Amino acid sequence: VGPNWQMNFAAIGDASTEVIRTCVANTVLMSGIYLCYVGTQRFFGVTPQLKQGWSFIAVVVVVLAWFTVVDYSYAVRLAITSALQIYLFSRHAWLVYQHGIHTFPRVMLVCVLGSAVILQVIRYSAKLANPQMVGILDNTPVQVFYVTTYPFIMLLFTISTIFLATERMREELEHLATHDSLTDAFTRRQMNKALTQELERSRRHRHDLALLAMDLDHFKAINDTHGHQEGDKVLVEFVTGIREILRSQDLLGRFGGEEFVVLLPETSANAALAIAEQIRCMAEQGAKCTVSIGVTSRRKHSDTVDILLTRADTAMYRAKANGRNRVEFG
Repeated sequence: VGPNWQMNFAAIGDASTEVIRTCVANTVLMSGIYLCYVGTQRFFGVTPQLKQGWSFIAVVVVVLAWFTVVDYSYAVRLAITSALQIYLFSRHAWLVYQHGIHTFPRVMLVCVLGSAVILQVIRYSAKLANPQMVGILDNTPVQVFYVTTYPFIMLLFTISTIFLATERMREELEHLATHDSLTDAFTRRQMNKALTQELERSRRHRHDLALLAMDLDHFKAINDTHGHQEGDKVLVEFVTGIREILRSQDLLGRFGGEEFVVLLPETSANAALAIAEQIRCMAEQGAKCTVSIGVTSRRKHSDTVDILLTRADTAMYRAKANGRNRVEFG
């Protein structure tokens, strides 16, 4: 009885080791690959289907356990794990590709994920060509290549995702440096830079250029009566309304608390007056705050940014003096 008991105990121990080595390891591996895919989905603003994903992983784990403990088959396990990894890596690469691979981190990530797919294909093809393979630790050239290359690919995957996150952080910092945090309009500094560039382009190509200076009427009364949160809401709604009127090439900047400037490239004085009137009507129909607008345009080759801003400001203050809620040309 003793020897038989020892043999049975050893068999149980071997089975337990096999379960830990295959089922648990594969569960951790597949879960990690899936979580990486979920993380990239969230990074790009895609809502992951977690219930379906985890259910699929759970089914795969059960099937792997069956072909480990009940009906042992390395070939079937390899086919399942290879297919699942090819699927997840391919979906991951396609997700990144869909969101543009115009930058180095995204190109690198797609290449790394593509390499992971190719590696799985090579490994399974080697098994089909050599049915004698019975485990991951087989001392064959392909298996050795797989075991040494897979961790390197995972390392490159980590590096590429770090690069991707760094790229996003840089873009957000650049956006914060050039855009107003409340309204998302350009800051005064960025607007001055854009004005300088567009004025130079206007001179070079002899195109029209117009500028609007806008100031919300009695805005201080809104803050004093309803609070700054309501005032902020008015500013955001005002900017949103302006964007619905402007073209894609037009630029909107916030110069002060309730002061805004609109740059209209390739726009004549008459067209600029029409756009200004649209903005005034939009603000008036909102019934929360009217706006006074000064309009000017480039007239001489010697016109500078300061000259244009001064003329637009002067026209805007004239609109204020003439009763507000109006458009004046300067």
